[in-house]
Amino acid sequence: MRFFKKLGKFMIFLFVVFLIGIIGIKIYIKLSPKVEINSTNSVFLYDKDEEVFFQGNESNSWISLDDISQYVIDATIYTEDKNFYKHNGFDYLRILKAFYVNLTSGSTQQGASTITQQYAKNLFLSFDKTWKRKWDEMWYTMKIEANYSKDEILEGYLNTINYGHGMYGIENASQYYFGKSAKDLDLAEATILTGIPKSPSNYSPLVNLEKAKERQLLILNLLVENEVISEEEKNQAYQEELNFLGEKDRDEITTVMYYHDAVMDELETIDSIPKTYSDTSGLKIYTSLDLDLQKKVEEVIKESIPEESEIQTSVVLMDPNTGAVLALVGGRDYNESSFNRATDSMRQVGSTMKPYLYYAALENGFTSSSSFTSEETTFVFNDQEDYSPQNYNETYGHKPISMGTAIAYSENIYAVKTHLFLGGDALINVARRVGITAKLENVPSLPLGTNEIGILEMAAGYSAFANLGNKVEPHFIERVEDSDGKVLYEAKNEKDAVLNPSITFILNNLLTATYDSDYIDYNYPTAIGLAPKLTHKYALKSGTTETDNWNIGFNKDVVCAVWVGYDDNQALKTNEYKYAQNIWYQSIEYHEKNVDSSDGWYDMPDNVSAVLVEPISGRLATDSDTKKKMMYFIKGTEPTSSEQEVFDEKVDTAKAN
Repeated sequence: MRFFKKLGKFMIFLFVVFLIGIIGIKIYIKLSPKVEINSTNSVFLYDKDEEVFFQGNESNSWISLDDISQYVIDATIYTEDKNFYKHNGFDYLRILKAFYVNLTSGSTQQGASTITQQYAKNLFLSFDKTWKRKWDEMWYTMKIEANYSKDEILEGYLNTINYGHGMYGIENASQYYFGKSAKDLDLAEATILTGIPKSPSNYSPLVNLEKAKERQLLILNLLVENEVISEEEKNQAYQEELNFLGEKDRDEITTVMYYHDAVMDELETIDSIPKTYSDTSGLKIYTSLDLDLQKKVEEVIKESIPEESEIQTSVVLMDPNTGAVLALVGGRDYNESSFNRATDSMRQVGSTMKPYLYYAALENGFTSSSSFTSEETTFVFNDQEDYSPQNYNETYGHKPISMGTAIAYSENIYAVKTHLFLGGDALINVARRVGITAKLENVPSLPLGTNEIGILEMAAGYSAFANLGNKVEPHFIERVEDSDGKVLYEAKNEKDAVLNPSITFILNNLLTATYDSDYIDYNYPTAIGLAPKLTHKYALKSGTTETDNWNIGFNKDVVCAVWVGYDDNQALKTNEYKYAQNIWYQSIEYHEKNVDSSDGWYDMPDNVSAVLVEPISGRLATDSDTKKKMMYFIKGTEPTSSEQEVFDEKVDTAKAN
């Protein structure tokens, strides 16, 4: 008996402590600063000319609950939070039910977030899933419920949720999809829009009408079950033919949302930026986006890739002197797929890996004229393993060729011989110095690009070549201000000298061989078809695997990187290998359209000399040579006449074998 008395007293004590705790929390919340919920999503993104290209929660789009169709209100409540007007921010019975269903099914079929919880989540600049964030969201949920009426919360929620395609808030969404105010939406239109926020990339009717209709039917059934509408009204709404406007009637750049997403991802990494919209009363984010260039890149992609094709692409144009990203495309159409291939995808880079190798070679005693014999070769390791790389189309010169020729033809044999001669650490060391952080395996095939790297890293890596030796960090944000104009962050655009400028100058000139007719011999330069199309001088390297195609090129003004391939890694067809090259040259030429062709290239360093050579072999040019080309060397490493004799002996030996 004493035990039960003590247990009863203890339970009463715990209840009192719990009650005091709840009262204390409520008093603290009431006394703490009020959360400004009407600032949610108040973000303005500006391009390099300080023109707005994205607005979240535009001031003229916030409408009162009285100006929103009752169909939208009912559909939202009965779909997202049936007990919205009854709970205090948390629906405990729904939480228990969701926990039971998910536990017994072994999946996460049901969620239990209330409208207030979802609204609290939308107060944050990002949606990471840490335990701290979950606690913060719970805290904000309680603060919102304590300071605002249910109607105010619902009004704020409907004015700020994401309806897809960059449309935040019901008024923006209504105008975008149907060209009308939210107060004029009928039942069919309201239930289609209500279904989108659960997953805008899946349930937008512009992306997948079939899925959108399935979700609409689910919402209509919920309204019938809760006696909001009749069965007949449900059927009429479901069968109603809807006319969507969307991007078809808007002069918008669909790919700019990839840039927007990259900006918001970067914003999350900046410590000086408050983590919630309510702490900022809005943000003004000034970016390096060249909107005109972004538009041109999108146009070129549409012209280059057939509309019916499922192939994808990513494109990055970067200022190599600062790391500022001028344009970024993460896919062919954000409306169809919001997955950002420019920031989140890793692909095999093919021969675009070779410039890192050839810089390492030049740094370790090779010159523009250094030669290896182009021939079928099997490399044997440990007397057991062997490796037999092949040149594209199995084309070989069966003679010694220069580094310039190897670059022009993208010779795999020359690259592997160089890699093995230097040792694998040499290539990896250069790649790390210029900013490549992806996993790199020290294997013979490394210079052939068998490892996967992201396009943003590759563009930044090539920027170190373009700016003659400085590592830069790719970035999108130049400056962030609060709504009062106070500067919260400013990019430093720091450089870190990691490469020798003179060696880099030599490499950059070698990379022009890819479209140089002086290198036509037993093979053709890989981009020879571009020669008549280019009005400026560029360093350029392509990369080709069975599933991926790259073109990365630059001058001192800009780096342009283009990838083309399938999301499911299916093999590219022969005619699809031209897409990346076409996108590359038109994009970079557009960027340089107002730049004098003589201003885009590099001045020769004082410790570099120019020597006339026969380009295929790299030996000193003679009067009898039909092809002569100026190639560059660190002073004191130029080819000599004695080397000419050794070279002739190599050629004779190669012919004899």
